[in-house]
Amino acid sequence: MGYKASIIVWKYETREQYAIFSLHKVKVQSLSFSPNSVYLASLGGQDDGSIVIWSVKKKEAICGSPAQHQSAGVTLTVSYSNCDEESFCTAGENTIRIWKLDLPNRKIRPVDCAVGQIKRTILCVALYPSDEGFFCGTSTGDILAISMKTGLLQLIAPEKDKYSLGVTSITTMQDSVILIGTGDGVVQELNLTYKKEGIRCFPSLTKTKKLKKVLGSVSSITLRGDGHQFFVTTDKCHLYRFNYSDFSHELINTCHYAAVNDIRFPKGCSELFATCSYQDVRVFNTTTQQELLRINIPNMTCYCLDLLADGTAIVSGWDDSKIRAFYPETGRLMFTIQNAHKKGVTALCSTSTCNRLISGGGEGQVRVWDITEVRPPPPPPRYGRPLRRNTCSGDDKGIPESSFVTKLVEAMHEHTNAVSCIQISRDDLSCVSASADSTCIIWCLETFHRKQIIFSNTLFRCICYHPNECQVITSGTDRKIGYWEVYDGSLIRQLDGSRSGSINGMDITQDGNTFVTGGDDKLVKIWKYNEGEVTHVGLGHTSSITRLRIAPDQRHVITVSEDGAIYIWNMP
Repeated sequence: MGYKASIIVWKYETREQYAIFSLHKVKVQSLSFSPNSVYLASLGGQDDGSIVIWSVKKKEAICGSPAQHQSAGVTLTVSYSNCDEESFCTAGENTIRIWKLDLPNRKIRPVDCAVGQIKRTILCVALYPSDEGFFCGTSTGDILAISMKTGLLQLIAPEKDKYSLGVTSITTMQDSVILIGTGDGVVQELNLTYKKEGIRCFPSLTKTKKLKKVLGSVSSITLRGDGHQFFVTTDKCHLYRFNYSDFSHELINTCHYAAVNDIRFPKGCSELFATCSYQDVRVFNTTTQQELLRINIPNMTCYCLDLLADGTAIVSGWDDSKIRAFYPETGRLMFTIQNAHKKGVTALCSTSTCNRLISGGGEGQVRVWDITEVRPPPPPPRYGRPLRRNTCSGDDKGIPESSFVTKLVEAMHEHTNAVSCIQISRDDLSCVSASADSTCIIWCLETFHRKQIIFSNTLFRCICYHPNECQVITSGTDRKIGYWEVYDGSLIRQLDGSRSGSINGMDITQDGNTFVTGGDDKLVKIWKYNEGEVTHVGLGHTSSITRLRIAPDQRHVITVSEDGAIYIWNMP
């Protein structure tokens, strides 16, 4: 628990590292630059509990202090003044403070804000452009306005119809206009007005009709220029661009927000690839990195997927023990295999004829399924014109969609633990399965019996056929890469694939001269197959690599990881 949490300052234009600041422990909770970027205020997490002021030019710490009283809760956010280089405020669980930097004495001095008997957890803070006060968004769904001069509470709004799941982001456009984002995905404009009663003016916040809802909890709102446009991000990894005039918005970029479990290319097509994760299957364009299709299955996790060779279906395996196939154009459900496995479908592949699936489950069984398409008879043409053919989009004026019949051909019982990977031979007569029970089995798909078995002291994670199909290469938790003979299952060669973690993903080129690996060490390695040497290493992932694939044109390698990232690498 005592490890350092570093702050890295970058030069935006050159994308070079400018400085590293290391004082906080475990976690850096929040950061804020001064108006002219002379100072940087950093707030540590719950285990650290301190706030530090850094000199950006000198690359050193000026001073620090505990962020809150011992009786108060955790401080969650820090926000610098818009006009004053020596003022900033912090807020969190039952604590709101205004700080002043005493540079000659290298001290920061806090003033606690007086909010009476009100108990709130502050999630975000935004100061007025003129620095007369600041707004605080709370977990209870209301907004506090506090004066910077006196530290007194000015208002609480709204009094009724508070925002669901709290106010998670606030941005001030003018002294009288603010934009808020909520945990429920609501983005709304509010106006600050003053009502005069006698000699006093009482402020109030009123909601406007400018309101939109996005997918996920709003994590940030950033203005572009003077605010004619602004950007909104959510915890579901969505980036939206809003036009302020009419509050119209568009999705600019998106990605997975949970671990990506598998990735596949269509046969012979490098322009598209499909990925699967918690609750969804997505199709991306390789060149533009834009999402083309999203298939949502709520509260379920997709462990594996495959694309049929003729491109007619996306087949996926889920943790609810179902195999689901979808139309690739629309994402509509094509067919479902119920109760395919007892403990979820963990591995999946299809034959080149597209009429058979081989699946592996968490209980260790490998099952073979036949898929039969039943085409309905076409209805008679209307008014002498033939109906347009549209079997994928469900056009009620076109030919009706086909139905599909699934049949279990055979269940092969050899593995005693989850099947992690299945690869099928080019002639569709055999397949090989890797399992966490320390075995890999080569199956005959004609007799449905074991042809050969491979034993090793590891939990196998991935396996690949060499293009000549005389050898297979395996890897797993022992960090070794094994070359195995298909004929007798003997070990030909063993390489040290990693120094620090298991190898989770592996793929081999079509000529068999090169293969790529990735795993818990977060490194992408390119190997020469015959020499057994690493030629290139890719650095970039910040989490364990779960799967990788080489594009059919051999120009790119795509890797996916536990943090939801998708990396596209140039193949050397």
